[in-house]
Amino acid sequence: MSGGVDSSVAAFLLSKKKKYNLAGCFIKGYNIDGCREKEVEDARRVAQYLNISFYIIDLEKEYEQKVVNYMIEGYKKGITPNPDVMCNKEIKFGLFLEKALKLGADYVATGHYARIKTDNQTRFLRGRQQTANNKKKEIYNLFQAKDLNKDQSYFLWTLTQNQLKYLIFPIGDYLKSEVRQIAKKAGLPTAEKKESQGICFLGKFNLKEFLKQKIKPKKGDILLTDGKKIGEHDGVWFYTIGQRHINAHFFRSTANYQRKPLYISRKDIKKNILYVVENNDGVTLHKKEIELADVNIINRQSITDNSRQVLARTRYRQPLIPATLIYDSKLKTYKLIFESSQKFIAPGQSAVFYTPVKALLKKDNKKGELLGGGIIK
Repeated sequence: MSGGVDSSVAAFLLSKKKKYNLAGCFIKGYNIDGCREKEVEDARRVAQYLNISFYIIDLEKEYEQKVVNYMIEGYKKGITPNPDVMCNKEIKFGLFLEKALKLGADYVATGHYARIKTDNQTRFLRGRQQTANNKKKEIYNLFQAKDLNKDQSYFLWTLTQNQLKYLIFPIGDYLKSEVRQIAKKAGLPTAEKKESQGICFLGKFNLKEFLKQKIKPKKGDILLTDGKKIGEHDGVWFYTIGQRHINAHFFRSTANYQRKPLYISRKDIKKNILYVVENNDGVTLHKKEIELADVNIINRQSITDNSRQVLARTRYRQPLIPATLIYDSKLKTYKLIFESSQKFIAPGQSAVFYTPVKALLKKDNKKGELLGGGIIK
């Protein structure tokens, strides 16, 4: 329970089902803006309102090591890491799930907007409820949420079969508006609470200013693709591919460039140079093919060939793009080839892939299935 309306409603929905004995848990992570105490109190109030026990799980040190340091090291290398993905992988469904199971939990439920289904569309005989009589091994599939505007499956591509069998996402079948209505009707203390912003548990903060505390600024040149120098920046590590609001120093002689939309098209890490284009249609911003690292396939049965048509996205909320996922069995590498060139491809970000439209003609129940994902090289 994070203290927000989504996890509050998730707990409420489960509390209405008599077969569950609930315990609310707040994960104490690494926090910058000081909002954690308020979030803890909100989560505690909801647990008290639902008459369920409440615990604080201290993973602050682990969060700093596995998420914050990962983010800092990524920026040092010049890539754009995704700490929310790493938080889910290492903390929520890594250390926290392990701890919960050791303490005797049968499942862990969260307020994520996503859905879990088995091949036979049932949710029974999962996790520790599986018995010797259940000889057929259940396969778990992850799907987009009903509310596509709130869908969080993009951040969940690292989940494995051994994790999915212990997970429940109670609000995946609801729209955000419906979640709000449930909270208000139930009288939950967080019913009117606004959406939380910022990076996972870190809270609201200026990312660039935070990174400057960890990475020493160093002046470098801002160049157009033809090599013309138009300004200076304070370190390529603080910028990402496709970024528009550069917030750097532009020379008076080229001040007119400040009034134009400029986009970062390339970063030269060794020379500390930012290359920019005057509009987002610049050819240097476009890519037709990307290589992936640390690929996870959620259900191996869903991808049996070395080449598979998919729908992909390379950043959160981006429309799904037709693509081909190719696996090189000799090199053991994956790459995505898009049907049309894509812009704003940032190394370090996540690329995820879903069931393609063509497959829906035969298996409509597979619509929106998240097949897996990887890190863009």
